Amino acid sequence: MSAVVDHGVRFGRIAVTLPVKDMGRAHDFYTRVLGFTKAFENGNPIGFMILQRDQGELHLTLQPNHPAAAFTIAHLMVDDVDRLHAACVQHGARIIKRLKDQDYGLRAFVFEDPDGNRIDVGQPL
Repeated sequence: MSAVVDHGVRFGRIAVTLPVKDMGRAHDFYTRVLGFTKAFENGNPIGFMILQRDQGELHLTLQPNHPAAAFTIAHLMVDDVDRLHAACVQHGARIIKRLKDQDYGLRAFVFEDPDGNRIDVGQPL
């Protein structure tokens, strides 16, 4: 096992960037279903967008030909996983892994956004 490296550098915010094929559709999903708000956009047409909610930040980048990954690309911790799961189901998001209590201490599920990006959502048990 290797030692922990301390370069004397403090890390700040880190945000995931999701590739999307249709910026309008992605914006609609993340604002209408998950409750994010747009904080920034760039380009004409829009090629990059920052969405925020509470302590979460999500970056969207327009990539019309990007194939979706067949694995989870982001993890989201929430304080009411059951309520978010219900919102995803109500709005027709594809559930990849059903909501259940996991042996690693989280109640969790995985959903797929309209561009096929898989997001793991969890809440500590």
